[in-house]
Amino acid sequence: MEKKKKEIVKMLLNQDLGEKDEEEIIDMLVNSPITLDVDKEIDANMTLGDKLADKLSAIAGSWTFIIGFSSFLIIWIIINGIILVKAVDPYPFILLNLLLSCLAALQAPIIMMSQNRQSKKDTIRNKNDYRTDIKSELILEQLYEHTEKIIDNQKKILNYLQKLAKEEDK
Repeated sequence: MEKKKKEIVKMLLNQDLGEKDEEEIIDMLVNSPITLDVDKEIDANMTLGDKLADKLSAIAGSWTFIIGFSSFLIIWIIINGIILVKAVDPYPFILLNLLLSCLAALQAPIIMMSQNRQSKKDTIRNKNDYRTDIKSELILEQLYEHTEKIIDNQKKILNYLQKLAKEEDK
């Protein structure tokens, strides 16, 4: 039975894998549970920088940030363009442009780091789903084989009972 399972798994995989990788995957599918909690797996290996990048990305990608930063820009322009006679940053707001450029230069890589980590999570999740699907298909194949055996046995029993019934009628 073990050999048959391995053959089924080889058929299901049907990919170009190295011999060692293929045997390792087959053993894993046949002999062990394969599901894992991707979020726990990734979160366990996160560094302080990773956590900080995720938090900053969550803030920078929110409506609260957009509304707050838009308010800051409007207030900056009103104060430096209208209210103050000797403005810190008079029109055309060169200091404000410098601040915005610095913010964009720092914010973009932080968001990219967070997106890369999310992409890794998605890749691990997809691989996990694929392995689960293969194992489920293997289990369904086994259930189908067992069901076929049960049906065959029931047919034999039914034939035997019909034979006995015919012999009693004689």
